[in-house]
Amino acid sequence: MGLKQAKQLEAGHVYVEKIRDAMKDNTQRARLMNVELYSRNLETFRVTEYISRRSGIPPRSYGVDLRNRRCECGMFQALWYPCAHVVAACATYSLNVEQYIDDVYKLERTLRIWGNEFPVLRDISTWEMQSSAFEMLPDWSLRRRVKGRPTIMRI
Repeated sequence: MGLKQAKQLEAGHVYVEKIRDAMKDNTQRARLMNVELYSRNLETFRVTEYISRRSGIPPRSYGVDLRNRRCECGMFQALWYPCAHVVAACATYSLNVEQYIDDVYKLERTLRIWGNEFPVLRDISTWEMQSSAFEMLPDWSLRRRVKGRPTIMRI
């Protein structure tokens, strides 16, 4: 896995391939959206998504807060990279969308993770088993009563 990322880094890529593909898809979707600025200082926008005018589906709108990295669709917070609504807001107001992609998705970080060496595990038969410090006993008071007639709980 590390060789693939090293080749991508040498080719000049910054982010992992899946993020690059997702950002291309989000850029395509962002072209069909309308962005309204609510506050330039607070970096809040209202993005209206037009699916298809012929389908009869009403347009959906989402609030985007770039300062707090939030979008009402929830994808921006969950995945830590910009959803299509954030891409649309950044494209409309000439903001760099890459600043909102988390560092987790950078190739350098991926290479650092895979660059560590993992020791070879010994045979399982040679593992030392520590004796437990306590003995587990069942709690008979929690046992469901099975014998005899069931108790009636009526008033």
